[in-house]
Amino acid sequence: MYSIIGVITVIIFFLLLGAIYSAFKTKIKFFVSGLDTGFSFADITTLWEAAELAELEDPNSLYYSMPSLTKCMERISTAAQTLDNLSGKAYQQLLAKLFDFRTKIQNESDSKKGMQTTLSLDKGQKLRIILPGKGVFTSEIMNNGKQIVISIPKKKDMIDVPAEQWVHKTLTIYLWRKGDARYVFDSAVTQSGLYMGQPALFINHSNNLVRTQKRRAVRAKCDIYGYLYIIKEKIKDYHSVETHDGYKCLIEDISESGALIRIGGKGLSNVQIKLQFTIQNMLIVMFGTIKQSEYNEEKNESLIHFECTHIDQLMRNEVLSYVYNMLPQTEKEVFEALSLTEEDVASDVTAPKDIDEEPQTPPASAEKTEEGEPKLAPKDVAEKRLEAAIASDF
Repeated sequence: MYSIIGVITVIIFFLLLGAIYSAFKTKIKFFVSGLDTGFSFADITTLWEAAELAELEDPNSLYYSMPSLTKCMERISTAAQTLDNLSGKAYQQLLAKLFDFRTKIQNESDSKKGMQTTLSLDKGQKLRIILPGKGVFTSEIMNNGKQIVISIPKKKDMIDVPAEQWVHKTLTIYLWRKGDARYVFDSAVTQSGLYMGQPALFINHSNNLVRTQKRRAVRAKCDIYGYLYIIKEKIKDYHSVETHDGYKCLIEDISESGALIRIGGKGLSNVQIKLQFTIQNMLIVMFGTIKQSEYNEEKNESLIHFECTHIDQLMRNEVLSYVYNMLPQTEKEVFEALSLTEEDVASDVTAPKDIDEEPQTPPASAEKTEEGEPKLAPKDVAEKRLEAAIASDF
């Protein structure tokens, strides 16, 4: 008798568990996925509320679907703007985690789109070639068929090694594929000869391309004017705002970890700077170092590669919001209207060209050393030139 009651009790218990699981399995799955991803229980609770507000058909898609994640982040960002500083701080911290999570997803997605074979390379592709014991050379693809035909590699625009001395050598080849990433591969020179009347080398294809120096942050093209300040003294507050005018500059792409900046005059490397600009009426202050400078002597301009080491979390979130185009709906409409207007101007052949318009691509004539580094004047001379010339308007 008691055994029958015990069996019935166990059956009822499992039926209740099954009913509870059926009723809450979506939420259970959501919380388990969130914990596996590295979010805290409190963060996941907020994410669940955001998923409900965003009316996601599958809340769990927040962890793997970019559109779902973006929708939830917009909800959280909007909610944070309506709260006081103390209450909104937790939302900003969560938003920062989500931006890191999104960058991770973006980079993983990009790695799956990489080029797999040199058969995909285009004619005209610039190559940086290492010949062991001889240094770094520059070449480009003249034709891509059964083999890759490349121009005779040069150093400082001079043929330093004759064509016949390249034959049977194994080369390490670096390249930047426009709109994609940096790659490196090894190949052997099979022969030298003429192609379309020009001296050339013939190298083997490779199916072993490796993406190298993958960006740590997603960048967005932009045209943002700002001010650059050279920092010589020891910094006490990285987030303090400079109240005097600095050197005017144009930011051409931006991420939370750095920027590509165009300035007048000859730039420097390894110089500490502070960058101030405005995004969506918010002042952004970024502190860091100029890692590289590319000078265009003809235009007397430099493109400087800025690495950010310090940025306030709220400002970082604002930069990332810009990068991911996460504007509130009303501002998106304004942005779309301005974009359509610009298209109208661009399509009108009679419209006057803005003389202050800056080119969108880096200058092709920037001089570089044989190792691929930009040629710079001595530091003391360059700094004087920078301080004298950088203040020029664009």
